[in-house]
This record gives sequence, C-alpha cells and structure tokens, in this order.
Amino acid sequence: NENLAKFKANPERYLPQYGGYCAFGMSKGYKASVEIDTWTIDNGKLYFNYNMKVKESWVKNQQEFIQKADNNWKNFKH
Repeated sequence: NENLAKFKANPERYLPQYGGYCAFGMSKGYKASVEIDTWTIDNGKLYFNYNMKVKESWVKNQQEFIQKADNNWKNFKH
C-alpha cells in the first residue's frame, strides 16, 4: 500500500502535533485530551482539538493559535 510505505518512510511526519494533546489548549498553555474527529491538517501537520466546539474557535484564528501553541510546546516539559 502506497500510504503505508509513506508512513513507514517518515512516521514523524504523520504524528499529531503537541503529543496528540488539544492544539487550542496548547495555545493557551495547557494539555487537554482530544476527540479524534476534531482533526485539522495545516501545512502538512496534524492537529487535534478537545471537541467540536473548541475546534470551531480554533479554525477562526488557526495560524495565531499554531504560533502560540508551538511556542508553548517548546517550553513545556514533555
């Protein structure tokens, strides 16, 4: 399967951002669980959100939230 071969060649590319925690939550500086049907792909990266209501907020200003979440994740103890 072509998709499986792509995954095996570069599995990190397909991992969700922020360890699979809610991207919106990470933009606010905290870890939160997610529902898997809340996924978004942006610039080839996979993001999840806590629930659909949170995802509605996330998509309204996604680029700003990604920048904040990236900065928070760098400083977060994993």
